[in-house]
Amino acid sequence: MTASTLEEIMDHSADHMSKAIVHLEAEVLKIRAGKATPQMLDGLVVEYYGSPTPIAQVANITSVDARTLTIQPWEKNMLAPIERSIMAANIGVTPQNDGVMIKLFLPPLTEERRKEFVKKVMAEGEHAKVAVRNIRRDAMEGIKKLQKDGLSEDEAKVAEARVQAMTDKKMIEIDNHCSAKEKELMTV
Repeated sequence: MTASTLEEIMDHSADHMSKAIVHLEAEVLKIRAGKATPQMLDGLVVEYYGSPTPIAQVANITSVDARTLTIQPWEKNMLAPIERSIMAANIGVTPQNDGVMIKLFLPPLTEERRKEFVKKVMAEGEHAKVAVRNIRRDAMEGIKKLQKDGLSEDEAKVAEARVQAMTDKKMIEIDNHCSAKEKELMTV
């Protein structure tokens, strides 16, 4: 019983730590590095017949060139709500509505704006690290509880070492993601 429960704690921790990394990757992808990508609009929702719906589900988003995105709604009446959603998101781009589609022209990044984005990336990295540490804490508490229920001290020490090793590996992974994005942002 205790060994399977111990494995459940390990599996649960590994799964949740991986999800924290996936979330970090998704958030970092949204931060632009001077190139227009449709992923920049992930997470933006628009009011569609009374319910909040991701923009990608009501329009076709394409990257025309390195600094231009076009948003072609499937229904013409969605132009204004999409435009409002982009303005409300405050992503630093003013939408241009020509009555058929919305164009987003991304301005070139200034040094100051790049540094701002790097700070944002580092903040996302810190959020991911906090999430991983919280998962580690929960796992350690679970191991201690199992120890009270009869798990041997040696098994508990080995399990705690495994959790710590897993945590250290994820911390390095987070740092690698953040430094790669920082390098991408600071490259002119």
